[in-house]
Amino acid sequence: MKSACRLAVFLVAGLLAACSNKDDALNDITTPAPGSVGAIGGAGGSAADPRSPVYFQQAVGDRVFFLVDESTLNDAARQTLNGQATWLIQNPDYTATIEGHADEQGTREYNVALGERRANAAREYLISRGVAANRLRTVSYGKERPVEICSVEACYAKNRRAVTVLAAGLTG
Repeated sequence: MKSACRLAVFLVAGLLAACSNKDDALNDITTPAPGSVGAIGGAGGSAADPRSPVYFQQAVGDRVFFLVDESTLNDAARQTLNGQATWLIQNPDYTATIEGHADEQGTREYNVALGERRANAAREYLISRGVAANRLRTVSYGKERPVEICSVEACYAKNRRAVTVLAAGLTG
């Protein structure tokens, strides 16, 4: 129990430190969805264990970013998704939900549709790399779950993303 408390304190301190660094526009950690497995809110394991969801999040990368009004994967996104596909294939006990997000510009309806296109682009790429389609689902939050709120490009860039959130034991 003491280890769990220490880990929680360490993670909160890390999140606070990340929030204070405005120059690191594309390297934040968001809280995983309830019931998911990740560094916060689940039995994540160790970042040193390549089978761990924490390893997935920190070493492989759990998110890809997009340009304004785009849902096309760039080279950096494909590289991250290649790592995700390899990890998912090697860890068949996990499923994933790919969350599509948008920045605050535009209407709610437009951003929900854009988030869906982003999530689907990531999902289809993972499937093309060999991940079984029944292990992947998508959800779009549009502009409703920003990583950071402010009306400058650095914030917008953080919010234009697709995040792969792992869940254990739900294959089938």
